[in-house]
Amino acid sequence: MTTMAEETTSYRRPEATKALLSSLAGTSVEWYEFFVYGIAAALVFGKLFFPSFDNLVGTLLSLSTFAVAFIARPAGAALFGHYGDRIGRKASLIVTLTMMGGATFLIGLLPTYETIGIWAPLLLIILRIIQGISLGGEYSGAVLISVEHAGADKQGYFGGIVNTGSCVGLILANLAFLALSGLSESDFLSWGWRIPFILSAILVVLGMVIRARVSESPDFAAVKEARKVEQAPVFEVLKNYKTQVVLLCLAYIGAGTFFYTASVFTLGYSKYLGVSRGEMLTLIMAAFSFLALGMVAFGWLSDRVSRKAIFVVGALAMVITPFIWFSLLDTRNMALMMLGFLILFVPFAANYGVMPTFYAEIFPAKVRYSGMAIGYTLGTIVGSATAPLVGTYLLGVTGNWYAIAAFMSGASLISALAGLFLYPAKSSARA
Repeated sequence: MTTMAEETTSYRRPEATKALLSSLAGTSVEWYEFFVYGIAAALVFGKLFFPSFDNLVGTLLSLSTFAVAFIARPAGAALFGHYGDRIGRKASLIVTLTMMGGATFLIGLLPTYETIGIWAPLLLIILRIIQGISLGGEYSGAVLISVEHAGADKQGYFGGIVNTGSCVGLILANLAFLALSGLSESDFLSWGWRIPFILSAILVVLGMVIRARVSESPDFAAVKEARKVEQAPVFEVLKNYKTQVVLLCLAYIGAGTFFYTASVFTLGYSKYLGVSRGEMLTLIMAAFSFLALGMVAFGWLSDRVSRKAIFVVGALAMVITPFIWFSLLDTRNMALMMLGFLILFVPFAANYGVMPTFYAEIFPAKVRYSGMAIGYTLGTIVGSATAPLVGTYLLGVTGNWYAIAAFMSGASLISALAGLFLYPAKSSARA
């Protein structure tokens, strides 16, 4: 019986580096496109695609289309998990990047409600679903092709670097909208918001060129060579790894809630605070730059200290930090608000930074893509998809942040408890 570290094939530095860079590039592009939508949903889609409702209801409906992608993610996880465990990680990842890029580009060309009526939000939802299906298969595959190329003593480090793709994507998306902050409101609503979506085509081409050059995962190649490929990996996971999938789902809730509250909900919250959109975007970019560095550091540390311990302790600390964060945001002082983000993100960097490799270790190589993708994407529905909606609703109902902080705290406690019961796989396809 072998663990993931033991079943990883011989480490080849050039191929491992190439796999790492391809995963980081592809993941950054995917998250850029995902966050461009999230920012637009918070800022403009309510007015352009749901104009017949009042401001709060329109924003909630707009954020609901953001959440639709998370509901579609499990379909992508099952589809690309199946092919990733049957055909290979590389082929699945090329398809996911193509789907996400095409959908994002088309959103930038969509007519609004004023032009085509009800067809506008319907087409927006369809393209958003395609984005969700794509990302449902992207994240786990990108993690695995990188981590499975890494040496046994670099898996946590590689996983932490791949996870920074979410931060890189978010920063690029925010930069794109920050560059447009000088436009008048009418110009921004008329054509400015479309530019970040259309520019994504350039990033997709660059990501595709890098991703096409990477070799197949050595772990999958070994499974295929040994003729241990599962004919129906998704059914194998649902039959023999149900408990792991449920625990993995619950373990992600805290991270998902934190990530999307800090990145999407805060854009709307800035209006409540009386802070300009440009100032909040700047704060978010600076905070997520710090988060990226923290994730790499904790990923590196997890190759030397228990990944599980780092994950659980990080989640436990996340029970407390939302209250400090909101208190400092309320000061409306930029320096103190930045301090609040840093305090929020230190334990989050620990939890989220070790998460990729920690999750990958739960399943043997023959069903690893399917198992990780399904568990992770189910967690995004419970945690990530609800965070901006719940935050906006609670703020509208209560008029303050206390219930939102309690929501984030409770989600983190659930993650810590679930993490305690997750253990590396005891066997593998090659054992």
